[in-house]
Amino acid sequence: MTTVIATHGLAKRFGRVRAVDGVDLDVRAGDIYGFLGANGSGKTTTVRMLLGLVLATSGEVEVFGERMPRAARQVLPRVGALIEGPAAYGHLSGRENLALLDASGPGGGRRTRRRRIDEVLEQVGLAGVGRRPVKAYSLGMRQRLGLAGALLRRPELLILDEPTNGLDPQGIAEVRELLTELNRSGTTVFLSSHLLAEVEQMATRVGVLDRGRLVLQEQLAVLTAPTGSTVVTSPDPAGVRSTMNGRVSSVDGERVIVSGGDPAEINAQLVGAGVPVTGLALERPTLEAVVFAAAGASTDRAETKVSEHRRRPWRRGAERAGSRPINAGDEGE
Repeated sequence: MTTVIATHGLAKRFGRVRAVDGVDLDVRAGDIYGFLGANGSGKTTTVRMLLGLVLATSGEVEVFGERMPRAARQVLPRVGALIEGPAAYGHLSGRENLALLDASGPGGGRRTRRRRIDEVLEQVGLAGVGRRPVKAYSLGMRQRLGLAGALLRRPELLILDEPTNGLDPQGIAEVRELLTELNRSGTTVFLSSHLLAEVEQMATRVGVLDRGRLVLQEQLAVLTAPTGSTVVTSPDPAGVRSTMNGRVSSVDGERVIVSGGDPAEINAQLVGAGVPVTGLALERPTLEAVVFAAAGASTDRAETKVSEHRRRPWRRGAERAGSRPINAGDEGE
């Protein structure tokens, strides 16, 4: 499959601070790539280096097979981007801001400008905004306008940094549907976010950044594949434990994890023994459990001396959620 974004040993230092440390990204054509990490993990710095907005201290960046930022003139017209908070002239309307943006670079034909602006405003839910100046927009509306700007040139690659910032739940769902539809039509999406639940609903591939290092990169379907155990919900967990004869790995209230076997076989065995069963499901680790298992504690914590079990409480939660060791390639710090 064609590689759209590739980095090799990508690193960035700010004085003594190593913000990005030897990152090797592999984003393929057709991906919705979820780029995940805690605040301060280096996500935005990495995204800025992909676009040539920040120069790398060392390493290489390739977009569409071209070295960046050397080939920026050829590459950037094929890329739409929204990085952090979108900037706009507050005294101008959304349409006027988009017209200026479109006229400022190559690839935006003047004859089709009005039509393309109308199309992207419709796509992001701002078609009825009229001549209202941007300074009167809410944070969510400004975010929608920034996304409209990223879509103006009908990009082959869409690079987004926290695109749902400031949106209400309905707006987040609308953006999710829009990105999924764009991906179906052939756009590769690189999505930097800390909203794991949203990424889990649409990503095909994920990378996890922890303190500047890429600690995990894999297909989402592989990471959240069934563990081989069955989740049994029963008002009689003690009955499940005794009937399953040593196969129960954990009990949490009415939720019992039974290792091995087919759910239908487990159900038949329990029902035959007179144990009530109210639910059966294959156990799958959530994306949250996978990320917590691969990465360390949040980088924005400000504690002094903390015991190990308090520093990483997610370890216990991940174990209860049925996570498993991840072969992450690079090891985190």
